Amino acid sequence: MEEIEKTDKIAVFKGKKIRKVFLENEWWFSVVDIVEALTDSQKPRDYWYRLKKRESNKSGIELSTFCRQHNLQSTDGKFYKTEVVNTESAFRIIQSIPSPKAEPFKRWLAKVGYERIQEIEDPELATKRTRALYLAKGYSEEWIEKRMRGIAIREELTDEWKNRGAKEEIEYSILTAEISKAAFGMTPSEYKEYKGLKRENLRDHFTDLELIFSMLGEASTTIIGILRH
Repeated sequence: MEEIEKTDKIAVFKGKKIRKVFLENEWWFSVVDIVEALTDSQKPRDYWYRLKKRESNKSGIELSTFCRQHNLQSTDGKFYKTEVVNTESAFRIIQSIPSPKAEPFKRWLAKVGYERIQEIEDPELATKRTRALYLAKGYSEEWIEKRMRGIAIREELTDEWKNRGAKEEIEYSILTAEISKAAFGMTPSEYKEYKGLKRENLRDHFTDLELIFSMLGEASTTIIGILRH
């Protein structure tokens, strides 16, 4: 699958600009821009209208339910209400586009789905694929080893929290924030802002020392929890 180059206000796919906006901790993309990039339609808004109608008649699914309205800047410099979707919903809409340009995305989604089924049957495959992904991104073997160990320690910690009654995501976030403040003097959200990150995974931008401090904090918390239990 070809990568989409991301900037602050647009994403670029095969030379086509796709407007985007960062909302609620994730990127939202202009639907008509996605349609134009994958169909070369001269009237992407009309194409999108017909696509929604066709999908509704075919499957009963209203594609508009995956969208939300947001003001995006147009070529005339003015801002207009535009339908935008997050990454997950963008892939769902792409599945409905009958265009040769959309086929690579559809094949990629099918491949990812198949791989997830394989990982359910053999969880070790997930670890191998994660290592391969980090290698492909240019991380060193030493860094990857620490990152993978950190993931295992994090799972042990969340299992302990679950055993002690933590259920809601907000509870995990509060507990994680306390560990982060003890280790780095900042909550994860504050640390991401300090590093200039948005939706990116904070730990994927840790140095070796930061990974070690993070592991020490979470491993110590797990041990203390077990001793007190």
